[in-house]
Amino acid sequence: MKFALITVFLLSSIGIANAASVDKGKALVEKANCASCHGAGLNTPILPVYPKLAGQYSDYLYYALKAYKVGNGNPQYGRNNAIMGSQVQAFSDADMQDIAAYIASLPGNFVVKK
Repeated sequence: MKFALITVFLLSSIGIANAASVDKGKALVEKANCASCHGAGLNTPILPVYPKLAGQYSDYLYYALKAYKVGNGNPQYGRNNAIMGSQVQAFSDADMQDIAAYIASLPGNFVVKK
């Protein structure tokens, strides 16, 4: 029982230490000028082929950014897009988690059809 409590405490403290920062994410999104393609509020893309990002799940956004960073080097995991591939190269995993947290916090207009 004591081991289980210690394990839970350690795992929860790791999660707290790695919590994403919306403020840092906002600064990174502004610095990378994501709105130049994804539009105002990251919800009005300049072309229909660019996705709306605002309000998307943060874990999906993080893994998408990570896949762009991997690129074609791993065809089972990577995503191939020259623009996004070059955009994410400078970001660390923590940066991408911060970006994902910020974008997920934005109001989106996704519609779930039943």
